[in-house]
Amino acid sequence: MPEQAGPEKYSHVAVLMGGLSSEREVSLSSGKAVAVALEGEGYKVSKIDVGPDLAEQLTQIAPDVCFNALHGKWGEDGCVQGVLELLKIPYTHSGVMASSVAMNKDLTKTILANAGIPVADSKTVSRKEAARGHVIKPPYVLKPVCDGSSVGIFMVLGELALPGARILETGHEDDKLMAERYIEGRELTCAVRDDEAFCVTEILPADGFEFYDYDSKYVEGGSKHVLPAQISPDINLLVESYSRLAHKVLGCRGISRTDFIYDERLGKDKGLFCLEINTQPGMTSTSLAPEQAVHSGLTFGELVHWLVEDASCDR
Repeated sequence: MPEQAGPEKYSHVAVLMGGLSSEREVSLSSGKAVAVALEGEGYKVSKIDVGPDLAEQLTQIAPDVCFNALHGKWGEDGCVQGVLELLKIPYTHSGVMASSVAMNKDLTKTILANAGIPVADSKTVSRKEAARGHVIKPPYVLKPVCDGSSVGIFMVLGELALPGARILETGHEDDKLMAERYIEGRELTCAVRDDEAFCVTEILPADGFEFYDYDSKYVEGGSKHVLPAQISPDINLLVESYSRLAHKVLGCRGISRTDFIYDERLGKDKGLFCLEINTQPGMTSTSLAPEQAVHSGLTFGELVHWLVEDASCDR
């Protein structure tokens, strides 16, 4: 990619950060890192901690474009994207449809499976059903259908491991949970920009973490990123190919990141499973997608610059 010479189409960027979801703190970190990088690229930057008055704030400051650094509900699920469409303000990352679909794990899995991307067997149930008894045969993982960053996950690894009442304590009894077959294997992830796969990273939870959960992701020293992943060329190509295909069939724009689990014991033809796709991956300089971009030859500043200049409405 050639050296950037400052803003091109846009000059004043509003960085949307914080928000109202369970991933607020992560979003604040992403937004602050993005704001610093964009200022370094020559943009005028306004930081907005997003709340119900977002439309009023944007009307007052009148930015050329919005950099969406929000994560989770109301930022990654099509809601904010819809507000920006109404205000006719160009924005980064995926549009209304792709964002809302990708946030729903159940619907996403159906689309991915229909496209030929392997996914783990699962069943969607209410939180009340999941608390009452095993909804599929253990071992399995219970995860909210519409949430991200491994928020609210329960590992059910045996007949006696049912979380029971703890499931109800974390949400409304009618909330939908996905019971997904537990696959023991290597955690792999790959970011895509347009049709370009950056590289594959293996994520290793640090000692003391049962799996790559919220704390393992965001607590300092909670995980180790190995990039490029030390996997066979065949598996590397499969992960990159499936990531590009997932980005395409879900209609993603800008950058996305797709997560996989790989059970080497089952071999390359049966051991790789797609877990989910992230349309708003973390955007600090040490987050997975920016790390991969740097490995592929882009600085963090160049990456956020490209995302801003790629922004539009009707995405």
